[in-house]
Amino acid sequence: LVKSEDFSVEEIDQILSLSQNIIENPSKYSRVCEGKLLATLFYEPSTRTRLSFESAMCRLGGSVVGFSEPNSSSVSKGESLGDTIRTVSCYADAIVMRHPVAGSAEEATKYTEVPFINAGDGGNQHPTQTLTDLLTIKSLKGSLENHTIGLCGDLKNGRTVHSLVKSMSRYKGIKFIFISPDELKMPKYIKDAIQEQGHAYYETDNLDEVIGSLDILYMTRVQRERFENQEQYEKLKNYYILNKSKMQNAREDMLVMHPLPRVNEIATEVDDDKRAVYFQQAKFGMYVRMALIVKLLEVM
Repeated sequence: LVKSEDFSVEEIDQILSLSQNIIENPSKYSRVCEGKLLATLFYEPSTRTRLSFESAMCRLGGSVVGFSEPNSSSVSKGESLGDTIRTVSCYADAIVMRHPVAGSAEEATKYTEVPFINAGDGGNQHPTQTLTDLLTIKSLKGSLENHTIGLCGDLKNGRTVHSLVKSMSRYKGIKFIFISPDELKMPKYIKDAIQEQGHAYYETDNLDEVIGSLDILYMTRVQRERFENQEQYEKLKNYYILNKSKMQNAREDMLVMHPLPRVNEIATEVDDDKRAVYFQQAKFGMYVRMALIVKLLEVM
């Protein structure tokens, strides 16, 4: 799994159904990966993605090896990505990798001998976060069709929103509203892909103007690590802050989602709002990664 398009809609629906089955019957899956080993190779910091993958494998009865920072591996000695992947393929039954360079996941698949999962490659894609988002929407909204989705913040560098838009555009009746300053607009190739699928999108820099029309508001942080110009980051980092006042104009059944970590873009006062589901979303991430591991290792 390198990009969200690697799975058909039918395969995605199977993974989501399996995820929901795991939620309902956890004991049924508690030993299906006994004797299996998952390698987690994280060249970039992570909390939720790494720990949810490790928790997922442990809850399936398997084990985990890997590194959470490249300087603790032979990368610090100059080992190439290809040699690392070849070596780890000798030890593990599956590999999960996060890397700061866009395209590195595709490169890694040239060398792996075992199932490979992209846990984020630069500003490119983050397909397992997308599966997390789809499971959240399906579980809490009942369907992946006929929604107006607002995506707010750093749409230029946000690999989570790139993957989510590409995936949601495969379902019927989806309308996208892109909310960002001019400097952080959604890339043209993503907008072209939406139009090819026959979906409408609208661009604005004003969250207050559109929040009342949304079924889902997907907030994102402005990503400091993607900026070469620190001054520009400082200018844009607090461009949007979702607070109780803004939430008063939103629908009673709107979902507020966020891939986390957040910085200042959602005030903590919003956390108690029943529409704020970002921590539930993080938990759904563990279950969908359990389902993905089960599918790729073909243990059931």
